[in-house]
Amino acid sequence: MPSSADAQCRQHNVDGMGDENSRLIDAGPAKSQYGTIDITTRRTTETGSPSSSSSETMERNNGDTSKTDIRIDADSSNRLFADPEASPTRDHDGDYVTQLETTSLARGLHQRHIQMIAIAGAIGTGLFLGLGGSIQTGGPLGALLGYATVGLIVCAVQFALGEVAALLPVTGSFVRHAEFLVDPAFGFAIGLNIVYGNLLSVPAEISAICVLFQYWTDLNSSVFICIFIFITFVVGISFVGIYGEVEFWFATLKILLVIFLIIFGLVIDLGGIPGQERIGFRYWKSPGPFVEYIASGPWGRFLGYWAVMTSAVFSFAGVESLAMAAAETQNPRRNIPKACKRVFARVLIFYILAVLIVGMIVASDDDRLNNTTGDAAQSPFVIVAAAAGYKAIPSIVNAVVITSAWSSSNQALLSGTRVLYGLAIKGQAPKIFLRTTPWGVPYVCVCFNTCFMFLAFMSLSSSAMTVFWWLVDLTAAGVLVSWSSVLLNHIRLCLAMKKQGISRTELPFYNSWTPYTSPVALVMCLVILLTGGFTVFTRGNWSAAGFVSSYLDIPLVIAAFLLWKFIKGTKFVSLQDIPIREALEEVARHPEPLEVRSKGWRRAANILWD
Repeated sequence: MPSSADAQCRQHNVDGMGDENSRLIDAGPAKSQYGTIDITTRRTTETGSPSSSSSETMERNNGDTSKTDIRIDADSSNRLFADPEASPTRDHDGDYVTQLETTSLARGLHQRHIQMIAIAGAIGTGLFLGLGGSIQTGGPLGALLGYATVGLIVCAVQFALGEVAALLPVTGSFVRHAEFLVDPAFGFAIGLNIVYGNLLSVPAEISAICVLFQYWTDLNSSVFICIFIFITFVVGISFVGIYGEVEFWFATLKILLVIFLIIFGLVIDLGGIPGQERIGFRYWKSPGPFVEYIASGPWGRFLGYWAVMTSAVFSFAGVESLAMAAAETQNPRRNIPKACKRVFARVLIFYILAVLIVGMIVASDDDRLNNTTGDAAQSPFVIVAAAAGYKAIPSIVNAVVITSAWSSSNQALLSGTRVLYGLAIKGQAPKIFLRTTPWGVPYVCVCFNTCFMFLAFMSLSSSAMTVFWWLVDLTAAGVLVSWSSVLLNHIRLCLAMKKQGISRTELPFYNSWTPYTSPVALVMCLVILLTGGFTVFTRGNWSAAGFVSSYLDIPLVIAAFLLWKFIKGTKFVSLQDIPIREALEEVARHPEPLEVRSKGWRRAANILWD
């Protein structure tokens, strides 16, 4: 898809008149109501002697910016990259939205994009292909409870992320939040882990796409690898609004397919298909609601539930990425919390209903669930549809799963590039990664990530593929590490506000229950992280690959944390020293425009994301 090359593409009608129907790219003068915090602002706060440049910057941003307020041209952009002092180099610089982000990035993501990006990340191949394995492991009720438990954890993560991101809507999201609220070394470790994980996630998804195409054709996989590397790069290097549109429509396809499969499964269960008898809850009675896993009796049934919960975590992976491009989102203090609230409900409902239906239409001891081809034939919905004589459904499911896998690769590219850009802002990655296109995309970050996409060719060789998947397994536990980071950031924010005597009602977005749910969810995440590979410690079940995928990510994160702490001599940020009042003042200085409600048919169409 073609991308815009307008040197001044920025948020459209940010003064409150724009809405979802406005153009993706506005060639008018740059306008922003967000924290164009000059790098000197933070430094002069620490020294106690404000400089003239800082005061001028703050004064200039008190009102609506005009054409003369902020000038964006090629020379000024080049100066930002050429001058080492133009970007933050100290650990505590760039805590807010920096001037670099405001002038170099474009706010091209609308509310509907953010909502659907989160849904697209959460509804992946795990929902379409992995539910059969969960039913096999825990039984229909064990799988339902496992997904419900993880869904509640996701709820806590989403609300915690929304509260912190509304206060600090920065590129890199919870990675930079960790540096602000916990320790710069902790932010570096989390960021490095996410960058590494996403560098390998994209080629892994492309490899999965090749397997899915083998359901239809025997064409050499190298053809599909080349095609998807190219189109993934094109979407990644294009204006961020184009990425938002691609994810929006792919997420819409996923939602429609999930709704169709839930209704189709319910019809089959109730005997609505000619020649098929009513099933009801027959499989809940025999072979039963739970499956004994590894052990026998109540302990075995509990282990089945726990194993499902561990695998369910990876099905929900991606919901934490919706704020990664906060500095490229229109009105992030309003739209990100809204997405956190509403996406959670939609995703949880889809998963719970899907697990319930699958547990009703497929028995946990059905041999057809042993299919591990990695294509549509593995889906429990396809298994039942094929048995009922509907031959088109497998191909439909396979096609949507392909779009789902590619959508996941796009999201991994966005997340990895924005975290890398955020690390560069903090001086934790080379400054070359700060370079952006005229339309506001960090192209060096995109090109760097693209180089690793060619690892997908390793899947063409059996020996090389083994090495490749070992590399991928190194960060398999990264989802729980990221969730733990989000929750820890929120806990630190709550403690700091209490320590400084600041009411939580001053936050742009807050909930009365989150100070209690975040600690509980953090404990659950850590327990699941530490017990996720429990099967390898049971008799006769040792697996080196299983151990690596479950636990090796933990020492890698710890090593990165200690390395940065040793090199830079960082310290944990004191609760008293976290500049929350400063951040709240920044929110007050740059209020967001009031939301313009859609009317007529547009309001009805917006029901999916509003």
